[in-house]
Amino acid sequence: MQVIKKINDVRKILNKVRADSKSIGFVPTMGALHGGHLHLMKESKNNNDYTVVSIFVNPIQFSQGEDLSKYPRDLGKDTKLTDSVGVDLIFNPEPEEILGADLLAFVDILKLQDNLCGLSRPGHFKGVCTIVAKLFNIVKPDKAYFGKKDIQQLYIIKKMTKDLNFDIDIIPCDIIRENDGLAMSSRNQYLSKIERKDAVIINKSLKEAVKVIEKGEKSAKFVISLIKDKIKSVEYSIIDYVKIVNENMEDVEKISKGDIIACAVFFGKTRLIDNYIIGEKIC
Repeated sequence: MQVIKKINDVRKILNKVRADSKSIGFVPTMGALHGGHLHLMKESKNNNDYTVVSIFVNPIQFSQGEDLSKYPRDLGKDTKLTDSVGVDLIFNPEPEEILGADLLAFVDILKLQDNLCGLSRPGHFKGVCTIVAKLFNIVKPDKAYFGKKDIQQLYIIKKMTKDLNFDIDIIPCDIIRENDGLAMSSRNQYLSKIERKDAVIINKSLKEAVKVIEKGEKSAKFVISLIKDKIKSVEYSIIDYVKIVNENMEDVEKISKGDIIACAVFFGKTRLIDNYIIGEKIC
């Protein structure tokens, strides 16, 4: 496995891969890798000849006051994990390599970012789309893999890819959870022991919602209220949002198959997200 820092070096290597008629799978990450990332890499390995993973903590997707400086970075650990699943290349550029000295061109997306995390974190998805578009242009993969935990991001990347005519298949991958149901996240390591134990309430509340929906409940307002009440049983938790939206990230009143229950909750200073797509299996 190679760890490459420079764009031109990555392009040279991947041009040779393509010249050999090999397919390229791509997993963009910000590092601090966990089982969810490894699942994406394994999916890429199973379905492509060559797998690239990017590790880049994207500064332009963090708003003022967010955790950019504290975001966990451990390239040594991340390299061992990627190597363990047989990744072929890690692209680990410095910020100036990706952003240049005076970045003036950005990729933004309308409507899909106006709710959920986009509403709570203004400018976040503009930063995400800009860097993912740049990575797509550098790597030029056949397939790119994204987890469903960041469900709004997944739908936004799919739309951006379609609208900007990237010749890339976006492959959604299921949420990977800890044994107690907490969705795996790089930010879980910020949690204290008590917060980590209590954070499971998000998954428990989603499971309660699934039960009532499977029994025929269609009222989004009722289900949202049920989830909020369950989460508030952890008294110090702070709900950013609990919403039920359609694939266009629009709030719905009547629940239908394919709609998404999406949550963002603070435990202490740590903001965790999770979701459930109506009609899919929940673990």
